[in-house]
Amino acid sequence: MISRYLRVLASIKKKKKEGFTMSSPGVQLHIQKHHVVMDNGIVQVTLSKPDGIVTGIRYNGVDNLLEVLNKETNRGYWDLVWSAPGVKGGFDVIKGTCFEVIVQNEDQLELSFKRMWDHSLEGKYVPLNIDKRFILLRGSSGFYSYGIYEHLHGWPDFDLTETRITFKLRKDKFQYMAMADNRQRIMPFPEDRMPGRCQPLAYQEAVLLVNPKDPRLKGEVDDKYQYSCKNIDNKVHGWISFSPSVGFWQITPSDEFRSGGPFKQNLTSHVGPTTLAIFLSGHYAGQDLVPKWRGGEPWKKVFGPVYIYLNSGSTGDDPLVLWEDAKIKMATEVQSWPYLFPASEDFLKPDQRGNINGRLLVLDSFPNYVAVQV
Repeated sequence: MISRYLRVLASIKKKKKEGFTMSSPGVQLHIQKHHVVMDNGIVQVTLSKPDGIVTGIRYNGVDNLLEVLNKETNRGYWDLVWSAPGVKGGFDVIKGTCFEVIVQNEDQLELSFKRMWDHSLEGKYVPLNIDKRFILLRGSSGFYSYGIYEHLHGWPDFDLTETRITFKLRKDKFQYMAMADNRQRIMPFPEDRMPGRCQPLAYQEAVLLVNPKDPRLKGEVDDKYQYSCKNIDNKVHGWISFSPSVGFWQITPSDEFRSGGPFKQNLTSHVGPTTLAIFLSGHYAGQDLVPKWRGGEPWKKVFGPVYIYLNSGSTGDDPLVLWEDAKIKMATEVQSWPYLFPASEDFLKPDQRGNINGRLLVLDSFPNYVAVQV
């Protein structure tokens, strides 16, 4: 089995190399009335303009990997949950109001979709300037996204409960989810969570599958929280389509922009099929990990970039080898961090960063020091 995996992985690498050296054109941008299309000959990404919602991802002969039955605003998007102090939180799919081409050449495209805040929007939108960026590189089997959030001095107080990127994939194709070597499975369909096919359990997210479309899943429990993962282990997860053999992977190369530290748990993928890149969340921690801005405090933060990686296999290959390839690609992205290519000056490049080493001495409630090697 191992030798077969190595042969298939070698085949995938060979196809990628040949695709880059023989048929990979320069990156192109097509600007339409209501959409823009990034195209490098391997993957084609369509975004609404000026919203910056990912409405289509074309790859390996599939016109759209995202759920075509959903509205365009419910396919690939940045979102957040926020509230004014003492007010119930509101969910917001972030839509840009200003589109700008930041970088455009044969090797790279970087697009910006901004939503700027002013006091006329108080109470309607979170008091943040938000700049969503999307990057496509020449020869890349996928694309990157990052966001820049800014709260200016004197702006209203607010709480930010959650922010993330969400992708909703085609349920007729993506039915196998993988997030670790020992945590992967055929997933239920969304309909399996509807009345008549499931039995509600202790809370709304958990159901017992009593009449699933795939009889093999009968008697199992589905709960999106059972697919949670510690940040330190949450570097790659995603979905596999068996026909055609295609993988859709969300790769997070660094923990530096996620809240809660390495042992904080976050959601990954769940029935939909849905995949998430969560940057900030109160899950498993509550209000202690919800940042709160008071007294007009200024603040700026870069979330990401994360990488949406696509891969494919040949007819007859074991589709699970796509998971092995995704892990290899994840390791490459981790080694490449911090990236050199993001154009925003707010994303610090390697030569703008420092290092620290030594020991951190912590005095706890007992009369002992705890030494931690840094």
